[in-house]
Amino acid sequence: MTVARWRSVRRAYRVTGARFAELVTGVPDPGAMVTAEWTVADTVAHVAMIAKMYTSLVRPDATPLLDARGQGQVEKTTVDTVSVLNTLVLGKFSERDIGVLVAGLLADIEEVLRVTEDVDPATPLGWLGDSKVPLAGILAHLVNELQIHGWDIAKALKLPWTIAPGDAALFFDLFLVGVLTHDIGHLLDTDEPPRERRIAVAFRSAYTAPVVLVLHRGRVTVEQPGGPVDARISFDPPALNLMLFHRVGKVRSALSRMIVVSGPRPWLLPAFLRVVRLP
Repeated sequence: MTVARWRSVRRAYRVTGARFAELVTGVPDPGAMVTAEWTVADTVAHVAMIAKMYTSLVRPDATPLLDARGQGQVEKTTVDTVSVLNTLVLGKFSERDIGVLVAGLLADIEEVLRVTEDVDPATPLGWLGDSKVPLAGILAHLVNELQIHGWDIAKALKLPWTIAPGDAALFFDLFLVGVLTHDIGHLLDTDEPPRERRIAVAFRSAYTAPVVLVLHRGRVTVEQPGGPVDARISFDPPALNLMLFHRVGKVRSALSRMIVVSGPRPWLLPAFLRVVRLP
Protein backbone atom coordinates (compact mmCIF):
# COMPACT_ATOMS: atom_id res chain seq x y z
CA MET A 1 0.00 0.00 0.00
CA THR A 2 1.60 3.22 -1.15
CA VAL A 3 1.05 6.59 0.47
CA ALA A 4 -0.40 7.82 -2.83
CA ARG A 5 -2.94 4.98 -2.94
CA TRP A 6 -4.00 5.67 0.65
CA ARG A 7 -4.46 9.34 -0.19
CA SER A 8 -6.46 8.41 -3.28
CA VAL A 9 -9.00 6.29 -1.42
CA ARG A 10 -9.36 8.90 1.34
CA ARG A 11 -10.01 11.59 -1.28
CA ALA A 12 -12.52 9.37 -3.09
CA TYR A 13 -14.25 8.59 0.23
CA ARG A 14 -14.96 12.28 0.80
CA VAL A 15 -15.57 13.35 -2.81
CA THR A 16 -17.89 10.47 -3.73
CA GLY A 17 -19.85 11.01 -0.52
CA ALA A 18 -20.33 14.67 -1.40
CA ARG A 19 -21.41 13.82 -4.97
CA PHE A 20 -23.89 11.24 -3.71
CA ALA A 21 -25.27 13.73 -1.18
CA GLU A 22 -25.73 16.34 -3.91
CA LEU A 23 -27.49 13.81 -6.14
CA VAL A 24 -30.04 12.63 -3.57
CA THR A 25 -30.65 16.04 -2.00
CA GLY A 26 -31.95 17.23 -5.35
CA VAL A 27 -34.45 14.35 -5.76
CA PRO A 28 -37.99 15.82 -5.60
CA ASP A 29 -39.68 12.60 -4.47
CA PRO A 30 -37.77 10.46 -1.92
CA GLY A 31 -40.53 7.87 -2.25
CA ALA A 32 -39.76 7.25 -5.93
CA MET A 33 -38.83 3.63 -6.63
CA VAL A 34 -35.22 2.90 -7.46
CA THR A 35 -35.48 -0.90 -7.53
CA ALA A 36 -38.41 -3.27 -7.19
CA GLU A 37 -38.08 -3.07 -3.40
CA TRP A 38 -36.24 0.14 -2.46
CA THR A 39 -37.22 3.80 -2.77
CA VAL A 40 -34.71 6.64 -3.01
CA ALA A 41 -35.02 7.09 0.76
CA ASP A 42 -34.45 3.37 1.39
CA THR A 43 -31.36 3.41 -0.82
CA VAL A 44 -29.91 6.44 0.96
CA ALA A 45 -30.69 4.84 4.34
CA HIS A 46 -28.84 1.70 3.26
CA VAL A 47 -25.70 3.64 2.30
CA ALA A 48 -25.91 5.86 5.39
CA MET A 49 -26.15 2.80 7.64
CA ILE A 50 -23.03 1.29 6.06
CA ALA A 51 -21.16 4.54 6.70
CA LYS A 52 -22.37 4.51 10.32
CA MET A 53 -21.26 0.89 10.73
CA TYR A 54 -17.82 1.77 9.39
CA THR A 55 -17.54 4.62 11.85
CA SER A 56 -18.22 2.10 14.60
CA LEU A 57 -15.76 -0.35 13.04
CA VAL A 58 -12.82 2.05 13.11
CA ARG A 59 -13.66 3.18 16.65
CA PRO A 60 -13.48 0.12 18.92
CA ASP A 61 -14.76 2.21 21.84
CA ALA A 62 -17.99 3.03 19.99
CA THR A 63 -21.31 1.56 21.10
CA PRO A 64 -22.25 -1.43 18.88
CA LEU A 65 -24.91 -0.49 16.34
CA LEU A 66 -26.46 -3.95 16.08
CA ASP A 67 -27.97 -6.15 18.76
CA ALA A 68 -26.93 -9.77 19.29
CA ARG A 69 -29.22 -11.01 16.50
CA GLY A 70 -27.86 -8.46 14.04
CA GLN A 71 -24.27 -9.19 14.96
CA GLY A 72 -24.91 -12.90 14.60
CA GLN A 73 -26.23 -12.30 11.08
CA VAL A 74 -23.12 -10.25 10.25
CA GLU A 75 -20.85 -13.10 11.32
CA LYS A 76 -22.65 -15.78 9.30
CA THR A 77 -23.36 -13.70 6.19
CA THR A 78 -22.19 -14.99 2.82
CA VAL A 79 -22.33 -13.28 -0.56
CA ASP A 80 -25.65 -15.04 -1.16
CA THR A 81 -27.26 -13.87 2.09
CA VAL A 82 -26.21 -10.20 2.11
CA SER A 83 -29.82 -9.31 1.22
CA VAL A 84 -30.98 -10.92 4.48
CA LEU A 85 -28.63 -8.70 6.46
CA ASN A 86 -29.68 -5.62 4.47
CA THR A 87 -33.35 -6.27 5.23
CA LEU A 88 -32.65 -6.82 8.93
CA VAL A 89 -30.58 -3.63 9.24
CA LEU A 90 -33.01 -1.44 7.27
CA GLY A 91 -35.83 -2.73 9.45
CA LYS A 92 -34.03 -1.48 12.55
CA PHE A 93 -32.87 1.77 10.98
CA SER A 94 -36.18 3.59 10.46
CA GLU A 95 -34.99 7.09 9.49
CA ARG A 96 -36.04 8.00 5.92
CA ASP A 97 -35.76 11.79 5.91
CA ILE A 98 -33.23 12.56 3.15
CA GLY A 99 -31.86 15.64 4.92
CA VAL A 100 -31.24 13.75 8.15
CA LEU A 101 -29.73 10.79 6.31
CA VAL A 102 -27.38 12.94 4.22
CA ALA A 103 -26.21 14.89 7.24
CA GLY A 104 -25.46 11.65 9.06
CA LEU A 105 -23.71 10.15 6.03
CA LEU A 106 -21.39 13.13 5.58
CA ALA A 107 -20.66 13.33 9.31
CA ASP A 108 -19.74 9.63 9.42
CA ILE A 109 -17.49 10.00 6.37
CA GLU A 110 -15.61 12.84 8.03
CA GLU A 111 -15.38 10.93 11.32
CA VAL A 112 -13.82 7.90 9.64
CA LEU A 113 -11.29 10.11 7.88
CA ARG A 114 -10.46 11.87 11.15
CA VAL A 115 -10.05 8.69 13.20
CA THR A 116 -7.96 6.88 10.57
CA GLU A 117 -5.65 9.71 9.54
CA ASP A 118 -2.61 8.20 11.28
CA VAL A 119 -3.66 4.53 11.14
CA ASP A 120 -1.87 1.96 8.96
CA PRO A 121 -4.14 1.45 5.90
CA ALA A 122 -3.23 -2.26 5.89
CA THR A 123 -4.73 -2.78 9.38
CA PRO A 124 -7.15 -5.76 9.12
CA LEU A 125 -10.69 -5.17 10.36
CA GLY A 126 -13.40 -7.75 10.99
CA TRP A 127 -16.07 -7.68 8.28
CA LEU A 128 -19.01 -9.78 7.06
CA GLY A 129 -18.86 -13.54 7.23
CA ASP A 130 -15.94 -13.58 9.66
CA SER A 131 -13.70 -12.10 6.95
CA LYS A 132 -10.88 -9.61 7.40
CA VAL A 133 -10.58 -6.50 5.22
CA PRO A 134 -7.72 -3.97 5.34
CA LEU A 135 -8.72 -0.48 6.46
CA ALA A 136 -8.10 0.94 2.97
CA GLY A 137 -10.44 -1.74 1.58
CA ILE A 138 -13.20 -0.67 3.98
CA LEU A 139 -13.01 2.86 2.59
CA ALA A 140 -12.93 1.53 -0.98
CA HIS A 141 -16.05 -0.55 -0.25
CA LEU A 142 -18.10 2.48 0.77
CA VAL A 143 -16.82 4.40 -2.27
CA ASN A 144 -18.18 1.56 -4.42
CA GLU A 145 -21.52 1.50 -2.54
CA LEU A 146 -21.92 5.23 -3.19
CA GLN A 147 -21.02 4.79 -6.86
CA ILE A 148 -23.30 1.81 -7.49
CA HIS A 149 -26.32 3.15 -5.61
CA GLY A 150 -25.79 6.59 -7.10
CA TRP A 151 -25.94 4.86 -10.48
CA ASP A 152 -29.16 3.08 -9.44
CA ILE A 153 -30.85 6.33 -8.41
CA ALA A 154 -29.67 8.25 -11.45
CA LYS A 155 -30.79 5.49 -13.82
CA ALA A 156 -34.24 5.21 -12.23
CA LEU A 157 -34.84 8.96 -12.22
CA LYS A 158 -32.98 9.76 -15.45
CA LEU A 159 -30.39 11.95 -13.76
CA PRO A 160 -26.70 12.39 -14.70
CA TRP A 161 -24.18 10.27 -12.79
CA THR A 162 -20.62 9.40 -13.70
CA ILE A 163 -18.21 6.90 -12.16
CA ALA A 164 -14.55 7.86 -12.42
CA PRO A 165 -12.46 4.84 -13.52
CA GLY A 166 -9.64 5.62 -11.10
CA ASP A 167 -12.03 5.74 -8.14
CA ALA A 168 -13.93 2.65 -9.28
CA ALA A 169 -10.60 0.78 -9.47
CA LEU A 170 -10.15 1.18 -5.72
CA PHE A 171 -12.82 -1.48 -5.11
CA PHE A 172 -10.92 -4.15 -7.03
CA ASP A 173 -7.44 -3.11 -5.90
CA LEU A 174 -8.04 -2.42 -2.22
CA PHE A 175 -11.24 -4.23 -1.26
CA LEU A 176 -11.50 -7.35 -3.40
CA VAL A 177 -7.79 -8.16 -3.55
CA GLY A 178 -7.50 -7.00 0.06
CA VAL A 179 -10.10 -9.37 1.50
CA LEU A 180 -8.79 -12.27 -0.60
CA THR A 181 -5.26 -11.58 0.65
CA HIS A 182 -6.22 -11.25 4.32
CA ASP A 183 -9.06 -13.67 5.07
CA ILE A 184 -12.22 -14.31 3.05
CA GLY A 185 -13.92 -16.06 5.98
CA HIS A 186 -17.29 -17.58 4.99
CA LEU A 187 -18.14 -14.96 2.36
CA LEU A 188 -17.69 -17.19 -0.69
CA ASP A 189 -19.12 -20.39 0.82
CA THR A 190 -21.33 -22.32 -1.61
CA ASP A 191 -23.23 -25.60 -1.72
CA GLU A 192 -21.21 -26.60 -4.78
CA PRO A 193 -18.52 -29.22 -4.04
CA PRO A 194 -14.95 -27.90 -4.50
CA ARG A 195 -13.31 -28.70 -7.82
CA GLU A 196 -9.88 -30.26 -8.07
CA ARG A 197 -9.18 -28.30 -11.24
CA ARG A 198 -7.08 -25.20 -10.60
CA ILE A 199 -8.42 -22.11 -12.41
CA ALA A 200 -6.17 -19.06 -12.68
CA VAL A 201 -7.51 -15.78 -14.04
CA ALA A 202 -5.36 -12.71 -14.69
CA PHE A 203 -6.96 -9.30 -14.21
CA ARG A 204 -5.51 -6.15 -15.74
CA SER A 205 -6.63 -2.58 -16.28
CA ALA A 206 -5.00 0.81 -16.75
CA TYR A 207 -5.99 1.74 -13.18
CA THR A 208 -5.07 -1.33 -11.10
CA ALA A 209 -2.02 -3.40 -10.30
CA PRO A 210 -1.93 -6.60 -12.43
CA VAL A 211 -2.96 -9.60 -10.36
CA VAL A 212 -3.92 -13.26 -10.75
CA LEU A 213 -6.80 -14.79 -8.79
CA VAL A 214 -6.64 -18.57 -8.38
CA LEU A 215 -9.52 -20.87 -7.49
CA HIS A 216 -8.38 -24.30 -6.29
CA ARG A 217 -10.31 -26.80 -4.18
CA GLY A 218 -12.82 -24.15 -3.16
CA ARG A 219 -10.22 -21.61 -1.99
CA VAL A 220 -9.42 -18.34 -3.74
CA THR A 221 -5.90 -16.96 -3.46
CA VAL A 222 -4.01 -14.01 -4.91
CA GLU A 223 -0.85 -14.52 -6.97
CA GLN A 224 1.50 -12.19 -8.79
CA PRO A 225 1.50 -12.26 -12.61
CA GLY A 226 4.02 -14.35 -14.48
CA GLY A 227 2.77 -17.90 -14.08
CA PRO A 228 0.40 -19.87 -16.34
CA VAL A 229 -3.22 -18.68 -16.45
CA ASP A 230 -6.40 -20.07 -17.96
CA ALA A 231 -8.02 -16.74 -18.79
CA ARG A 232 -7.17 -13.07 -18.92
CA ILE A 233 -9.60 -10.23 -18.24
CA SER A 234 -8.82 -6.69 -19.34
CA PHE A 235 -11.36 -4.33 -17.84
CA ASP A 236 -12.65 -0.84 -17.40
CA PRO A 237 -13.21 -0.56 -13.60
CA PRO A 238 -16.72 1.01 -13.69
CA ALA A 239 -17.86 -1.60 -16.21
CA LEU A 240 -16.44 -4.47 -14.13
CA ASN A 241 -18.09 -3.24 -10.92
CA LEU A 242 -21.46 -2.73 -12.59
CA MET A 243 -21.24 -6.22 -14.09
CA LEU A 244 -20.14 -7.91 -10.86
CA PHE A 245 -23.03 -6.28 -9.01
CA HIS A 246 -25.49 -7.37 -11.71
CA ARG A 247 -26.33 -3.87 -12.96
CA VAL A 248 -25.07 -4.58 -16.48
CA GLY A 249 -25.10 -7.98 -18.16
CA LYS A 250 -21.99 -9.91 -19.14
CA VAL A 251 -22.90 -9.91 -22.84
CA ARG A 252 -23.43 -6.15 -22.92
CA SER A 253 -20.13 -5.60 -21.11
CA ALA A 254 -18.30 -7.81 -23.61
CA LEU A 255 -19.94 -6.21 -26.65
CA SER A 256 -19.00 -2.75 -25.41
CA ARG A 257 -15.35 -3.93 -25.22
CA MET A 258 -15.18 -2.51 -21.70
CA ILE A 259 -14.39 -6.04 -20.55
CA VAL A 260 -12.28 -8.24 -22.83
CA VAL A 261 -11.72 -11.93 -22.14
CA SER A 262 -8.84 -13.87 -23.66
CA GLY A 263 -6.44 -16.65 -22.76
CA PRO A 264 -6.06 -20.35 -23.53
CA ARG A 265 -9.10 -21.65 -21.59
CA PRO A 266 -11.72 -18.87 -21.22
CA TRP A 267 -14.49 -21.49 -20.98
CA LEU A 268 -13.39 -22.08 -17.39
CA LEU A 269 -14.55 -18.59 -16.39
CA PRO A 270 -18.18 -19.57 -15.57
CA ALA A 271 -16.97 -22.10 -12.97
CA PHE A 272 -14.61 -19.48 -11.56
CA LEU A 273 -17.34 -16.81 -11.37
CA ARG A 274 -19.78 -19.16 -9.63
CA VAL A 275 -17.41 -18.95 -6.65
CA VAL A 276 -15.73 -15.54 -7.08
CA ARG A 277 -18.96 -13.56 -7.04
CA LEU A 278 -20.65 -10.54 -5.49
CA PRO A 279 -24.21 -9.93 -4.23
